[in-house]
Parts: sequence; structure tokens; C-alpha cells
Amino acid sequence: MSNVVFQVNIKGHRVKDEFEYSTKSWSNWCKLNDFEHFVLTEPIHDLNYMNANWHKFFVLEMLDNENISYENVCIVDADTIVHPDCPNFFKETDHKYCGVMNDGCYEWVTRSIRDFNKELFTGSIPPHPSTYINGGFQIVNKKHKKFFSNMKEFYSGNTEKIQYAIDKIKAGTDQTIVNYMLKINEVDVKILPACYNLQDLFRKNLL
Repeated sequence: MSNVVFQVNIKGHRVKDEFEYSTKSWSNWCKLNDFEHFVLTEPIHDLNYMNANWHKFFVLEMLDNENISYENVCIVDADTIVHPDCPNFFKETDHKYCGVMNDGCYEWVTRSIRDFNKELFTGSIPPHPSTYINGGFQIVNKKHKKFFSNMKEFYSGNTEKIQYAIDKIKAGTDQTIVNYMLKINEVDVKILPACYNLQDLFRKNLL
């Protein structure tokens, strides 16, 4: 049973030439480590109904439908680039839901947490910025099928409210909602080291 790296890179939806570097880097890393690389290039739902980022929550269902066996699935955004010598982070999951703390623009994060609370999660205890994970790198397994079902049900039951909130807040599409839902559903989340999803390189003078 293998591990899988999954990306959403739907044709015609904000696809940029530089995304090619992302998919090639992950394809190469998977080959070096004997993992499966699965890229979704066609939408499951009309993009006017569901943003491409939300398609990631169909990954476990898609892998089952394709009869692809897996132990863990790493969901990465199409603007991530992995170093070919990156260690095997699947060994560090403890079979939990894993992510990396969003160590970027804290104004963006705190505003997103505050305003999504007003629009969608009134009365919920908001996630703390220190445990708020970036949506561009998440590791899941079969235990999280129920959580992904809950995410899809939440979207289908609140589509207009979610689309309105995304357009109004302009601070993410699925990322803050995932963080709220992880907390609400009491999912055991493990925070992995920043090296696996290093963000805002320009602000850190790393370029």
C-alpha cells in the first residue's frame, strides 16, 4: 500500500504557467520515493458552483473509485514546490490529520478567522492562529472520510452563504473554513514542522 500526493490543477481555472514547476517537482519527488502522484485536471462540479480548491475534499472518494490503494494522502496546492531531497514526511504523521501552521501574514489570518466567524460560525470558538494550519499542505488517511463528508455536506447546505462570505472577506476560500470545521468536529490534528510548508519566502528574505 502506497502513499499518495494529490493536487488540484483544473484546466482553465487560474492555471498559471508556473504551476507546471509544482506538478513536475511533486511528480519527481513521488518517483524518487515510490509514491503515487494524482493530479485532478477536470472539475467534478461546475466551477461557478464550487471553487476548484473545494474539490480537494473529494480526493478519498476519487482514489476509492479509481481503485488506488493508499495509506496516507498528502494534499498540496498547485503553487507548492517540493525539494527533491525533502524527507519522507509521511513517517511523521502518527496516522493523524496533519498540517503546518500558517506562518505568514497574521493580519490576513486573524481577519479571516474573525470575519468567517461572523458570517458562518457565529457562536463557535475560533481556531487560534498558533494552531491554524495552511490549506496548501494537508495529510489525511481513511480515518478522515467522515470529516471530508462533513465538509462536502457543509458546502452543499450553505453554498450561497459560503460564496458570499468568500467574496466579501477576500481572505481565503476553504482554508479558514477547514480550520473551523476541524475544531468543531474535534479532529485530532498534528502540526508538522514549518520546513514542510514554508510560506511567505519574500517576507522572510529567503529568495
